[in-house]
Amino acid sequence: MKNKYIIPVSFLCAFLTILSCEPERELVWQDEFDGRELDTTKWTAYVGNGCPELCGFGNHEAQYYTDRPENINLAHGILTITALADSFKTNAYTSAKLVTRNKGDWKYGRVEVKARIPEGRGNWPAIWMLSTENTYGGWPRSGEIDIMEHVGYDQGNMHGTVHTQSFNHRIGTQKGDSVQIEDISQKFHVYAIEWDENKIDFYMDDQLYNTFENTGQGPDDWPFDQPFYLILNLAVGGDWGGKMGIANDVFPNRFEIDYVRVYQ
Repeated sequence: MKNKYIIPVSFLCAFLTILSCEPERELVWQDEFDGRELDTTKWTAYVGNGCPELCGFGNHEAQYYTDRPENINLAHGILTITALADSFKTNAYTSAKLVTRNKGDWKYGRVEVKARIPEGRGNWPAIWMLSTENTYGGWPRSGEIDIMEHVGYDQGNMHGTVHTQSFNHRIGTQKGDSVQIEDISQKFHVYAIEWDENKIDFYMDDQLYNTFENTGQGPDDWPFDQPFYLILNLAVGGDWGGKMGIANDVFPNRFEIDYVRVYQ
């Protein structure tokens, strides 16, 4: 005899899906780079050969950052940051650093950037975040989130890292991991973090490869309870990027960004 109380499998699956679903994220900030010029309501182009206030500390890099079209270009929906060996002003190289400070600042959420990374010894592209107000003091007390870093002498090895007072590279305690991407300079990939009050998850093309958890021990370990802003830059040389020297035959060197999207 048939059991008339059997629940159809399709109904049960739908019911379980409803129970397990998470609140839908809202897109709160984006730049698709569809225009012909940089949107200065969203980005500030840093100009100079140091960056002590607007976007953190320096790493003995070799470039001079400019806002020139030679270094910042938009075309066909792509933002291109170009590093050049053009002996501009006081430096042998030029490039660009773009920041969203006081134009795009977020506490928690998903930050994702679709980009293609340049190759060549001496380049050092990064997608990263710093505290807007430095609530706990200067670097590293107020924290740093490196969504993507790549150095040209270690082709294809992409890093995601955090720095705090307790955990930072100057004392050899930074918390990070890396993933090998063989076509990192041939194809666009999506680099992202998902950040809440308990942890920061790092993703490459939706592949989770690193998690930094809140220890609950205070801001020396976890300063990530305040708004942060986004930075896109292509450095030349520096303490890490220039560790194996700079290959001058790789210029012009291009860091291409398809979009930036922030969800909360």
